Amino acid sequence: VQLVESGGGLVQPGGSLRLSCAASGDASSINAMTWYRQAPGNQRELVARINGGGSTQYAGSVEGRFTISLANSNIAAYLQMNDLKPEDTARYYCNADLMRGSGRGTYWGQGTQVTVSS
Repeated sequence: VQLVESGGGLVQPGGSLRLSCAASGDASSINAMTWYRQAPGNQRELVARINGGGSTQYAGSVEGRFTISLANSNIAAYLQMNDLKPEDTARYYCNADLMRGSGRGTYWGQGTQVTVSS
């Protein structure tokens, strides 16, 4: 299983981006998918998590601005980011807890850069 993130980029403060995380391979279902971010000099922090049942969890700093969701028909998750702030600048990583034919596994993507700047 491989995870591929996309959707990062440069955006002005107040703007929006939508990140995608798609799994390829023999994954059959999602236990949970989580977005993390890491800015230079900082530890990696949890941004948002969603489980297979649709329950969500957000960091306080993004509550009300970011929305995590699952795809309807494939193994993928999205992070809609609105009202972006310079402090949201970081590399965003997707983590997936998946079921596959051989059992359960946890996977990381390579990350996608989000830069919020005027």
